[in-house]
Amino acid sequence: MAFELITRQEYKAYQGITSTNHDVEIDSLIAKCSEFVKTYCRRRFIDYYDEAKTEYFNGDVPKFILAETPVVQVLGVDYSADYGQTWTALTEYSSWILHEDSIACIPVGDWQPQLRGYRVQYTAGYEVVPPDLKLAVMDLVTYYRRNDSAVHSATAPGTNGSKVEYINSSSLPANIRRVLDQYVSDYS
Repeated sequence: MAFELITRQEYKAYQGITSTNHDVEIDSLIAKCSEFVKTYCRRRFIDYYDEAKTEYFNGDVPKFILAETPVVQVLGVDYSADYGQTWTALTEYSSWILHEDSIACIPVGDWQPQLRGYRVQYTAGYEVVPPDLKLAVMDLVTYYRRNDSAVHSATAPGTNGSKVEYINSSSLPANIRRVLDQYVSDYS
């Protein structure tokens, strides 16, 4: 499942583009930039808002830190004594509680160690992409459009030699990085 963080219409309105001449390029870059942002931030933002995400844990920790945030709803927390062959539902407020986008053990302590012993099903993310994140994605698409996807060939076609010249900066533009860094998931 892969949902783009912006639409072609939003991008074209932002850039004041009215022609359809570059729609294929824009669509391709929107998909690639959306995936880049999701990878960079280590979260999917909108992919699991309506569809459940399932994660498995081994226990031996005080809480299960969920990969997707913000958590919308926990659909279930289950335990398996046979490495995921069969599952038993655990009861909220009796065995576990949602605490700051993680599942904490009740009573407070560590979850029992058990390989693939715990399963958490939940929905998380945003119903609508936050405006600052949309802006960062639109700026990233523009960055790649202006820089021809950041790779330039320095030799004429048909020559034996091959040289690739990369854009001087190996990092994201500061205005984009500032926004994305606010959304990076920290699993510690």
